[in-house]
Parts: sequence; structure tokens; C-alpha cells
Amino acid sequence: MRIAFTTKGDQWDSRMDHRFGRAAYLLVYDEESGSMDVFDNRSNAGEHGVGPGTARVLFDMKAEVLITGNGPGGNAAAVLERAGIRIFTGAGNMRVKEAYENYKTNQLIKFN
Repeated sequence: MRIAFTTKGDQWDSRMDHRFGRAAYLLVYDEESGSMDVFDNRSNAGEHGVGPGTARVLFDMKAEVLITGNGPGGNAAAVLERAGIRIFTGAGNMRVKEAYENYKTNQLIKFN
């Protein structure tokens, strides 16, 4: 499974970013290979309506799950849903590794 995280840094111990579209980085962890792909999303910070574009990046990175803080806006959520990416929220004050552990133990909130 490929799990995406919205983060403030580009490492496994980075803090999560509570934002979706304007998150500084997107990390995608591949559970099978143990590899992590990083996308620098900072160029989206000042743009309007960045959520759907960020959702497309996750689709291109073949993410199956998104773990974030507050969750995406309506347009981005629709794109993610059409792509089949499941969304979990409540990880905004965690580090990536902690958010992953909370996901694995069903402690995050499934976004509807």
C-alpha cells in the first residue's frame, strides 16, 4: 500500500502539516518496498484553488491513502474520491512516523 502524508519537511520524522493543498511537502511511503517518495509542494503556497492540483499529484504518485491534519476542501476531496484515495485526518500535531502508527492502529478519523 502507498500511503501519502502532508508534511512540513521531507523526512520520516518531519512534523505533519495540518493543511492539504498548501502542505509544504507530500511524502508517499510504500509499505511493500519501504521506500519513500517526496514531492516539494511549496510552489503551491500562494495560489488559489490548489487542492485539486495537489490531489492530482497524489494520484500521479499512486497514493492509495492520504493522512493529513484537517482534510482537503470540497473540490480536492471530490478529486481524491474519484481517484479512490481514502482520507484520514487528525494527524496535524504529529510527526509522520507517529501518524503512520496511529493509522495502523485505527486511531485516525476517516474523512467523509
